Amino acid sequence: MPKPIRILLADDQALFREGLRTLLSVQSTLEIVGEAANGEEAVQRVKTLQPQVVLMDLRMPVLGGVEATRRVRAADPRCQVIVLTTFDDDEEVFDALRAGAVGYLLKDVASEKLVEAIRAAARGESFLQPSIAAKVVAEFSRLSRARPVAARALVEPLSDRECEVLRHLARGMSNKEIATALDLAEGTVKNHMTNILGKLGVLDRTQAALKARELGLL
Repeated sequence: MPKPIRILLADDQALFREGLRTLLSVQSTLEIVGEAANGEEAVQRVKTLQPQVVLMDLRMPVLGGVEATRRVRAADPRCQVIVLTTFDDDEEVFDALRAGAVGYLLKDVASEKLVEAIRAAARGESFLQPSIAAKVVAEFSRLSRARPVAARALVEPLSDRECEVLRHLARGMSNKEIATALDLAEGTVKNHMTNILGKLGVLDRTQAALKARELGLL
C-alpha cells in the first residue's frame, strides 16, 4: 500500500486550518504533517517536514502566499503548492502560477475536488478550478496576440510528439488522459513531459503551458 501524501496547511486562520485538518484526515491516503500561520512559517516547515503538497493561502501576515510559494519551490522543487484562497483576481492568479503553484482553488471548492487536486499535485500535475482555468486560457490568448515569439527561440526544439503532448497539457489533461488520447503508454507520456519541462526550462506543467504560449508553440 502506498504511503499517504504528506500535506502542510498554510493559512492565517486557525479555524480554517482546523476544518481542513478534520476534512482531510478522514482520507487514508492523505496525512497532515504540519501547519503554518504565515508564509514564512510555511517555508521553514517545508524544509523541516518535507511535505509533498502545501495548501497555501495568499493573503497572510509576515510573508504572503505568492512569495512563500516561490521560496518553497526554490527550497524543495519536489514540493508542490496548491493555492487555496478566497481571491480570484487575475493578477493574483497569474502571480501565483508564475511563482510555481501547480493548482489554484477557491475556498468554496467541493471537498472531493480538493482531494482530487491534492492527488494530482502529488503526481506533479496541475489542477485549476474551471473559473480559474478560463482566466488562464484568456491570458494565453492575450499573450499570443501581444507577444508572438518564434518557436525557434528554444535552444533545443520540441519534437512533433512533444508538441502534441504539450497541446493536450495546455487543455488541462492529466497524463492518463493524454496517454488515452494519443494511444501511448502513460509512462511514455511521463517521459515526454520530463523532456518538455527540460527544453522549456520550467519546473512544472502550469509554467510549461504559460511558457509555450509565450513562445507561440500553442
